[in-house]
Amino acid sequence: MSDAALQRFEQLFGPEFGHGKAFDLALLHQALTALGAPHTKLPPVFHIAGTNGKGSTIAFLRAIAEAAGLSVHAFTKPHLHQLNERFLIAGRTASDDALIAAAERVRAHGPQLTQFDAQVAAALLLFSEAPADLVLLETGMGGRDDSTNVVNPALSILTPIGLDHQDALGPSIADIAAHKAGILKPKTWAITAQQSADVMDVIEAQAQSIGAPLWRQGVEWDAYANSGRLVVQTEQRTLDLPLPSLQGAHQIQNAGLAAASFLSPTPFDIPDEAFAQGIRAARWPGRLQPLSAGALAAPVRALGGEVWVDGGHNAHAAQALAHALAELQRKRAAPVALIIGMRARKDAAAFIAALAPSAQRIIAVPLSEAHIAPEQLAQLAREAGVEASTAPSLAAAMQNAAQLPAPRVLICGSLLLAAEALRD
Repeated sequence: MSDAALQRFEQLFGPEFGHGKAFDLALLHQALTALGAPHTKLPPVFHIAGTNGKGSTIAFLRAIAEAAGLSVHAFTKPHLHQLNERFLIAGRTASDDALIAAAERVRAHGPQLTQFDAQVAAALLLFSEAPADLVLLETGMGGRDDSTNVVNPALSILTPIGLDHQDALGPSIADIAAHKAGILKPKTWAITAQQSADVMDVIEAQAQSIGAPLWRQGVEWDAYANSGRLVVQTEQRTLDLPLPSLQGAHQIQNAGLAAASFLSPTPFDIPDEAFAQGIRAARWPGRLQPLSAGALAAPVRALGGEVWVDGGHNAHAAQALAHALAELQRKRAAPVALIIGMRARKDAAAFIAALAPSAQRIIAVPLSEAHIAPEQLAQLAREAGVEASTAPSLAAAMQNAAQLPAPRVLICGSLLLAAEALRD
């Protein structure tokens, strides 16, 4: 699949620095100033950081806003198939021509930027020049020193925080939380999903030190499933909503966070029906998505089985997937096969340990980019007490999984693998 915009960014800015690059926003600030400070000419910005759930939360935020008649810009990361997916301009995916033109303008003023810095600058430039009511801006990694942390948001949003990118953000959950909480701004409301006690201690300390008022799940607001409905509550308002279209109990929390974000002190007044329409309408590819057509899933579907795809790649995501598999097992008991491929530097042991109790078989496969050897993944699975093998390709792994009777297959471990499955 051709990706003209990505190819042009790579030509202009070279390969993006790896996870170990030093955090430094000085060059980005200089480039933005030379470009006319587009980051200061935006509609209200919701700035989103966290370890998991950022993309899904943005999908719900966008769907709710659009159901209310608002026009939305959004920048998200990563993409599944093409770079354009990261850039939503007033509800439409940016064209190759628009992205390439923006990249060339950024290059003229920021030749030393990393590729991700340049993408953020291009997004802010495009957002500043097209009318909209709201900007949804997702951090790339961390928060405090992230390329997106150059805006003055109307609301800071923290999704659940767990261990990931320890090589760049630090080894402990407190280190990682400190990076994520770095998006908080003085006198700007910040809303946070349910967090562990260690994480919340860091967030509350940061908020107090800079004077950022907090909206905490379980304190100022809450969200939960009740009798087949999603309930979102604050002291002033209660929403009785349909369950989200996206699968998994974790999506109830993501949908609740999105709804509560609009109930917090922001410039928006959203009617109840728009909340309901948005929760029903939200879509986010590659997140516990059923694969119900195509040749790849055919061997399993022919047996009466089912295939699911999820790009989760850390222990926190694996725990959510384990809960989702348990829900699916209650609906239809079936042998579970996991097809796993993981990028290099990911904590495969933690990911597999969290999912292993849910599976009867794990099949490890390679990825199209630097990855953990399938035999190493299979060995981790065996150590976790699960039958494991390797396959040279996703298609071969599916044939292996089809040896089980009417199996439930979950393809997971990397968005690269999810993208490959969804291209079928």
